[in-house]
Amino acid sequence: MELSSASERGMRLQWGDFTLDLESRQLRRSGKEIALGPKAFALLELLVTRRPRARARAQIRDHLWPGTFVSESNLNTLVTEIRSALRDDAKAPAFIRTVRGFGYAFCGPASEGAPAQPATPRPGGGFRLSWQDREVALGEGETILGRTDDATVWVEAATVSRRHARIVVSGVRAVLEDLGSRNGTWLRGERIDSPRVLSDGDEIRLGRIPMVFRVVRAGSTQADSKA
Repeated sequence: MELSSASERGMRLQWGDFTLDLESRQLRRSGKEIALGPKAFALLELLVTRRPRARARAQIRDHLWPGTFVSESNLNTLVTEIRSALRDDAKAPAFIRTVRGFGYAFCGPASEGAPAQPATPRPGGGFRLSWQDREVALGEGETILGRTDDATVWVEAATVSRRHARIVVSGVRAVLEDLGSRNGTWLRGERIDSPRVLSDGDEIRLGRIPMVFRVVRAGSTQADSKA
C-alpha cells in the first residue's frame, strides 16, 4: 500500500478554482466546500499527489480497502462521485482520466500550496484590475477577461481571445487562470500554464494588453470604477 509522504500531508493542492486541503480534509470550489465522502476524498488525494502517474486499479483498492475484497463497482462509484464534484466529463476529462485496462490518473495542472504571504484586503477592502484608463472591482467568484459578450472585463484588442482568462476571488484570495488563449496570459513577465495566486501590484498581460492587479485596503482612496 502506497501512502502520501509526510511532506505531502498538511498542504493545499490547487487547480482551477478548486482547492484540496489535506489538513482539514476538505475539497472547495471558489471557497465553498463540496461534499465528498471519505473514500472518495482519499482516492482524489492519491491521484492528485501522485500526478501525473496513473494508478492501477489493484493499487487503488489496496490503498482504500487494505486486506479487504471489494467489487469493481465500489471503485467505479467513487470515481463517479469525484467526477461529479469536479464537474468533470468522463468522455472529455479535464481532471480524472481513465487509463483503459489499467486504472486512473489525475491529468489536470495542479500547484502545491500558495505564495507564503499573498496580499489580501482587510475587511471593507477588495480587489481591482486596471488597464489603460479603465478600472473595475473584482467581486466574489469568477470574473471572465476577454472579448466575449459575457466577459466581466471586456477588452477590445486583436491579441485578446474571446474567453482569454479569468480571475477567481474567494474571500481574501484571488487566483488568475488562462483559459486556453491563443496569445497567452502573462503574470510578472512569465506566461502561465496553471492557476496562480495574485498579489498586490502584480503585472498581468493578456496577449499584448498590460493590466495591474491591486488590493484595496479599507479606508484607502481609489479612483471611480469605469465599466
